Amino acid sequence: MDPATLIVILETAMSQTGEEAVTAAISGKDLINAAALIGSGICMGFGAIGPGIGEGFAAGKACEAIGRAPEEAGLLTRTMLIGQAVSESTGIYSLVVALLMLFVVGA
Repeated sequence: MDPATLIVILETAMSQTGEEAVTAAISGKDLINAAALIGSGICMGFGAIGPGIGEGFAAGKACEAIGRAPEEAGLLTRTMLIGQAVSESTGIYSLVVALLMLFVVGA
């Protein structure tokens, strides 16, 4: 940052009156909103990793099983899709928690 910019920032900060400084301060509600936004992002980030890995693993193993026994493709596909639906429920739970943090806590 160049010296001219620093001087402008310092002059602006020094020129504020006490009332302006109080209104410009970060309140507790602002901190709660910021924490809710960060928390919901982390929640969805970690909440999507598990189902993604689990569903990919299940699909890969189902493809291997169909390659070994092609006549059982229908049964294997149905079982794989049920397993993936159960695995996806954890991702949906993390979505619900993230939405609650955004719209209930952050409101």
